[in-house]
Amino acid sequence: MNIEFIQVIEKYNDEIKTMFSEISEIIKESVSVEVQEILWAKLPSFYVGNNFVRLIPFKDHLNIEAEEIQTYTSELSSYKITPKGMLQIYIGQDIPKDILLKAFRGTMIK
Repeated sequence: MNIEFIQVIEKYNDEIKTMFSEISEIIKESVSVEVQEILWAKLPSFYVGNNFVRLIPFKDHLNIEAEEIQTYTSELSSYKITPKGMLQIYIGQDIPKDILLKAFRGTMIK
């Protein structure tokens, strides 16, 4: 994880840090090319070309912005999806790794 990401995430509790780390790894696993870690408007973002996945930390959950999340809304019915199409994963919820792998792959490689 790059230093800018560490600076952003360090103010959050251990549960959010762990979730952030786990989801970051899923993003990197989802594609076979190098993923660039860039702060966009102070938000940790993962890019392949112009395509991105953004993680937005809050005190009790993470929002995940990825274009393909909308494709998997039925499989993610036990999670909240915001009106802007972001997936919210709260502390204590399981991370749906298999679904996220597919959504991230579809978002990053077009």
